[in-house]
Amino acid sequence: MRWKIAQCFEVRWWKTYLGKKSPEAYLDWKRAYWIDFLRRIEVDLREGAHVLDAGCGPAGIYTILTEQHVSAIDPLLKSYDALVQFDRSAYPHVSFFEMGLEDLHFKDEFDQIFCLNVINHVEDINAAHDALIRALKPKGTLVMSIDSHNHAWAKWILRRIPLDILHPHQYDLQEYVDFLLKRGMKIERTIRLKKGTLFDYHAIVATKP
Repeated sequence: MRWKIAQCFEVRWWKTYLGKKSPEAYLDWKRAYWIDFLRRIEVDLREGAHVLDAGCGPAGIYTILTEQHVSAIDPLLKSYDALVQFDRSAYPHVSFFEMGLEDLHFKDEFDQIFCLNVINHVEDINAAHDALIRALKPKGTLVMSIDSHNHAWAKWILRRIPLDILHPHQYDLQEYVDFLLKRGMKIERTIRLKKGTLFDYHAIVATKP
């Protein structure tokens, strides 16, 4: 139930957030953001690589991956179709699929998977991790980004009271790392991209043996 409520508020948030933004200006800003993100996490993209943008949103990292074979998934794609900032036809190199992370049907298909600002939105976080890793080729790279808790007391409160309505899952960085380690992934590095009071924004780069 908490996840279903979060999805409703997610759609409302996007409509409100993008409602008064120029599509061209927003997409230019978002592409610049993703280019800087890749620079900061030091992940190279090989031309022709098979890449998954897992939980792509209306302007995910797929917007700059023009030299790769890209698949993009999100359970809210039909809702994004109503946004002027989202136009599937503008990305002929991308195959879009409306599905949640837990429903990934790909196996050993992707060289790189990006799961950015998504894993704490999913319905079943364990099933989502299992599906992501199953979809990754051996030696493939998984990049996650998350808001991770800085204080145990805040995490305790938000797990019990859904004040952070958009995020059904509340964990600290080590707990997110442990989700991957328990599934045999090798953590290459974690990068703090933004420091905050309650949350820091981190990226995790991991590889599949």
